[in-house]
Amino acid sequence: MKNMNELRDELSIVFAGLKNGSIKPGEAAEMSNVAGKMINSAKVQIEYYALRKEQPKIAFIESNDK
Repeated sequence: MKNMNELRDELSIVFAGLKNGSIKPGEAAEMSNVAGKMINSAKVQIEYYALRKEQPKIAFIESNDK
């Protein structure tokens, strides 16, 4: 996935699969864990740029979706 919108879409699919039983709880937990690490990585990047008083475009957070 290339951005937060795609991540959110994938997590919605995982949630639906968990709900309907097509995804096992352990598998869903691992996917959620990886997603959390991706989000935390983006947060660290944002904090770094904030400390440098920069406002870069971060592709993972920016999206062409309207």
